[in-house]
This record gives sequence, structure tokens and C-alpha cells, in this order.
Amino acid sequence: MPETLKLPSYGGQALIEGVLMRGANSVALACRTPDGNIVTHTEPLGGIYKSTIKNIPFLRGLIILWDSLGLGTRFLTMSANYQTGEDEKLEGPMLYGTLAVSIALGIGLFFLAPTALGQLFDSLIGWPAVVGYVFEGFLRLIIIITYIWAVGLMKDIQRVFAYHGAEHKTINAFEAGSELTPENVQKFSLEHPRCGTSFLLTVVVLSIILFSPLKTLPLGFRLITQLALLPVLAGIAYEYVRWVSNHLNSRFVRGLIKPNLALQHLTTREPDLAMLEVAIQSFQTMLAEEKKQENQPLSVP
Repeated sequence: MPETLKLPSYGGQALIEGVLMRGANSVALACRTPDGNIVTHTEPLGGIYKSTIKNIPFLRGLIILWDSLGLGTRFLTMSANYQTGEDEKLEGPMLYGTLAVSIALGIGLFFLAPTALGQLFDSLIGWPAVVGYVFEGFLRLIIIITYIWAVGLMKDIQRVFAYHGAEHKTINAFEAGSELTPENVQKFSLEHPRCGTSFLLTVVVLSIILFSPLKTLPLGFRLITQLALLPVLAGIAYEYVRWVSNHLNSRFVRGLIKPNLALQHLTTREPDLAMLEVAIQSFQTMLAEEKKQENQPLSVP
């Protein structure tokens, strides 16, 4: 049986034709290259992952932000480079420029635009403040869901979503103590309570509460304040996801996370056995590095 898992011990991310798996001490990538082979890459974790932040409630949510914006984007680019070859690699200033534009567009679309639209409707309709709070949060949720649904229509993104499903199934199988073979892993659920999609939904819902006192501020100042409060919002959302993940024996908690799990079906697809083979390779490579760094004997289900 596997050891008891607590965040942030094991997590993952879908890549282009691959999967990233992160442990407490290392991160691993496995990708299927155009020639059909699986390549792997591992790195030890340092910096924020080894700092005191990881043990401080609410501040440790910054690790999740870095996972998505820093580590995740870098490995996503690495996986793309495996598909294009040396001549078309994205790196250096072009990589960081692309990252900056992506972050700016994401913040603008999912956080600042709903606030501006909410302010516009406030001025046109003049509804009670509490209605404005709920409308703004609902608008933010609709924009995010519509965006995920729309990009999910693209064939290449559907494959990324299938690798996302492979990542979930692999971690679910490991946590259940099942042997990690594609056939066994295929039986497990696409849903996982620690998924980044669940984190995103939690951020949106909590933003209704956290941002509501800012409603009386001028629009420009509201936007700046909301931007500054995003790390705080991420920290609170992380603690919530962590708490529910460690209390799944409670019927109340299982009911509480049903919307989070339902939303995951927008960002996952059923993987084929070849995709599961890649996800398993990524997880076992990461696990081997974890055991090596901990000086423990390797034991893989």
C-alpha cells in the first residue's frame, strides 16, 4: 500500500503529448515524441519548494501559483519543444515574452474584465450591492467555463485534456495501491479532488466574498486592489482544497466538492492506453527520484 499522501506531495499537469508529475523533492516529465518513443526529464526541486513558505498556512498557496505560472509553463514549453525539434524551440526572450502575455491575458479575461463589466451593469441597472457581488462572480465563472469549453473543441487541446485524464487516473491508482499498468489505471476515475480545475473554481467562488468589500471603490483602484489580492485569494483557495482533500471520508465534504469534480469533466478526456503508459512513466520516474533523494529503497506498486 502507498504511504499516506498529503499536499503538496504528489501532483501533476498535462503537457503536449506528455505528463508532468511533481513530488516533494523532484519533478519529472515524460513525453511521447513523434517517433513513438517516450522521453523523460527530471529535476530536483528547490527555491520556493524548500523554503519555510511550504509549511506556513495560506502562504504555501503561492507554491500552486508558481506551479502553474512558472514550473508548469516551463515544462509545457519543454514538451512542445520535444514535438518540434531543435530548429523550432521556444526559449529565451521569446519564451518569457510569451509567458508574460499569457499571464496578462489570463488575469485580464478572468478577473479584470468581469469587474469592469459588473461596474457597467451597476451603472446601467442600479441594482443592490449584494446582487452586484453575485453577478460579478457569476460572470467570472461563465467566462471561465465558456473559455475552457471553447478551447476544448480544438483537436490538439482534446489530446492535452486526455493526458490530464491520464494524470488523474495514474495518481488515483497509486493512492488506491493498484499496480501501475495501463490496463489497471484505465479503470480509475477521471476526477481528483486536488485538481487545478477544482482550485480554479474555488478561486472564483471565494473571489465573490473577498472582492465584495471593494465594490464601493473607484473602478481603477478596484482593479489594482484585486490584482494585488490574487495571491491572498490563491492562499485561501489552496487551504480549502487541502482541507477537503484530507476529509473525503465525510459525506458532507464529498457533497461539498461535487461542483469542483463536475467541472473537471470539461478539462479531462478518457485517455488511451498509450497515454496512460506515458503518465505512468512520468509518475514512476518522479517516484524513483523521490526515493533516491530520501535515501529510501524503491518500492513501486
